Amino acid sequence: MKSRPTILDVAKKAGVSKSTVSLVLQGASTVKEETRKSVRQAMADIGYVYNRSAATLRSSTSGLIGLVINDLRNPFFTEFAALFQMELAQAGFATVLANTDEDPKLQSRMISSLVEHGVSGFIISPAYGDEASTLAVLDAANTPTLQVFRTLEREGGTFPLLAPDYLTGGRLATEHLLEQGCKRIAFLGGLEGRPVTRARMEGYLSVLEERGLEPLILTGQSTRAFGKTMAAHLRAEHADVDGVICFNDLVALGVLAACPDLEIRAGSDLRVVGFDDIEDGQDSFPPLTTVSCNIPDFAASAARQIVAWIKDGVAPPSEARSPVRLVIRASSRS
Repeated sequence: MKSRPTILDVAKKAGVSKSTVSLVLQGASTVKEETRKSVRQAMADIGYVYNRSAATLRSSTSGLIGLVINDLRNPFFTEFAALFQMELAQAGFATVLANTDEDPKLQSRMISSLVEHGVSGFIISPAYGDEASTLAVLDAANTPTLQVFRTLEREGGTFPLLAPDYLTGGRLATEHLLEQGCKRIAFLGGLEGRPVTRARMEGYLSVLEERGLEPLILTGQSTRAFGKTMAAHLRAEHADVDGVICFNDLVALGVLAACPDLEIRAGSDLRVVGFDDIEDGQDSFPPLTTVSCNIPDFAASAARQIVAWIKDGVAPPSEARSPVRLVIRASSRS
């Protein structure tokens, strides 16, 4: 990984001391104008960007951490962002939030902008697509970067990942539906081929394989609209399905919303389980059974890890999984 230019590089280029460069960066009036111009030109020539966040950390004051989220329209990510920001504030850091709206090109531009503003580290739930571009920007930044929930894959390793234990969550959901008497269980939602989709269906697939049952996987957008469409599709094409595990709560809420018009009794004719445990699931009809990722604890863990990396140089493990639990409500039991 190529290192970013340092203050020593600027000093060498300009033919001055490190302390002189520091004085220029601080705007000290004692530096001659000619020297100031020479230092500024050297910075431009070698591409040096003053990292104010790192400077404030060295002086034991607060720094900035970039929080890059793939979709803040999803309440799950909104809750995480709010809790993470509060955890960082307790540690004396400020959060700069960027919503990429699942746009990888926007993601690369926002990361570059945050680097220019001197963030000390990144927490990123990445948008998929054009992974090479995003990884190149993060590599060039040479800044502590922790991926959460999702990971950008590449050969030779990538940045550390903190994610819920999706496999266990899928297993808990599938075993629960089987215990409720379901004979045919489908998995709904998640874009095909995405690492997070594979991870969230892994537990479902493993349980069905152990029981000698055939899976039914219907991938697609992780939205309420997709859930509504799939409820009608199941009624028309897969009438034997009596249980569904959804990629996330939004898909599950869409399924529940469609059931009355389709004359399906959710919780008895069709048992529905979501994933994430967003607040809306408690107030749906019927209330939604879901795999809880325990976002308050997850946000606290992410904050502790990035702060320890920045302040103490303690990098997180290459991959860590946080505990999940099944929250059983009326959508999966009559």
